[in-house]
Amino acid sequence: MSRLLAILIGLPLSVLAVALAVANRKPVTLSLDLFSPDAPALSVTLPLFAIVFAALIVGVAAGGLVTWLRQGRFRKEARRARRELDRVAATRPAERATSGGLSLPAPRG
Repeated sequence: MSRLLAILIGLPLSVLAVALAVANRKPVTLSLDLFSPDAPALSVTLPLFAIVFAALIVGVAAGGLVTWLRQGRFRKEARRARRELDRVAATRPAERATSGGLSLPAPRG
């Protein structure tokens, strides 16, 4: 089911991406120089689709980074809980052996 859903969503998006790339092949100049628009020092000339795709990739990466950073407290809490669980699990076998708690039934035979 998930594979079919991925195909139903991915195929049209792929077709749109290829159509965008084919329709926007002409080079454009991306300038980062605010003070000299006539002769920019910081500029690059690329096809428009490359700039659009690069902006999408940077946006997805920035969003992922922000999400990862905001979830840090939950990862920290999970690590703390895992350490505590490991500590408790390490002390339990010693308690069972000395307390005479639950044990395996005697073998039949």
